[in-house]
Parts: sequence; C-alpha cells; structure tokens
Amino acid sequence: MTTRYTPTAIVLHWLMALLLTGAFVLGLYMSDLKLSPVKLQLYSYHKWIGITLLALAIFRVLWRLTHRPPEIHLPRWQQRASSAVHGLLYVLFTAIPLSGWLMSSAKGFQTVLFGVLPLPDLVGKDKALGVLLTSVHESLNYLLLALVLLHVAAALKHQLIDRDGILSRMLPGGVAK
Repeated sequence: MTTRYTPTAIVLHWLMALLLTGAFVLGLYMSDLKLSPVKLQLYSYHKWIGITLLALAIFRVLWRLTHRPPEIHLPRWQQRASSAVHGLLYVLFTAIPLSGWLMSSAKGFQTVLFGVLPLPDLVGKDKALGVLLTSVHESLNYLLLALVLLHVAAALKHQLIDRDGILSRMLPGGVAK
C-alpha cells in the first residue's frame, strides 16, 4: 500500500494552490482600483482563473472519488477534523467560482473565457442580486483563506512537531515515511 498521493493528485493540489493564491491576491488588488481598461482586464484575468479553478475542482473531485487517498494513522478527532476541512475545501473550490460567475451575470458582465469563449449568464441582470452575490463571493473567499491557513498550519505541525511524514505525502518528489 502506498503512503503517497498519486502524481495527478499532487499536481492538482499544487496547481490549485498556486491559482487560488493568484486569484485571491488579484481579487484583493483589483477591487480597489479605479474603473479603467487595466481594471477591466484584471477582472477578465480573475474570471479566467476562476473558471479554470472550477474545471480543475470538478476534475479533482472526480479524481478523489475514483482514487482513494493514502491511508494515515491519526487519532480519531484528527481524522474527523481533516475530513471536515477537506470536505469544506472541496465545497468552496466549486462554490467560489460559481458565486463569482453568478455575480458577474447578475451585474450584467458576461464571462468570456480567455477572451474568446463567451459563457452563458447563469442569472439575469439584477442589481440587488449582484450586490448580494458580491458579499457571498467575498465571504466565501475569506472562509477559504481561513481553511487554507488551518490546512497549512496542520501540515506544518505534522512536519515540524510530529515529524510523521504526512506533509511529504503531498510534496513533489517527496518520500513518505
């Protein structure tokens, strides 16, 4: 039995971590800019990353459903906490891009993937709904940030304090204990 994640799972994990970080930082940066062509282009990039993340999240969920993660031996409460955090992360990986797409639709801004593929609006233009979805999108992002920080803290605790090899299971080229 292997103690490491599959190469596909590792690539998906780190690619999504990179894209999520970029989308979050870009979202914070662009939201405070004055309306300009640069701001509109940054919003397009943000949407492209979001739709890419949505596609990766769907693929990642399907991968996880068909490929069991490596077994770990932890106290029961840690297994439950890990499962809960991972479950919430997967929910947010899909809910956040969808809320952004819904928000754009409600605000009357069509999402055009990579500037060439117009995606259908998910709802009609509705200013009040757009305001509500903006709040939902932002709140979900901050919830994701909190869960990611918890996830990173747990991984570092296992690596630096417990020294149990759990982090190395997901590191590229790492060797699990």
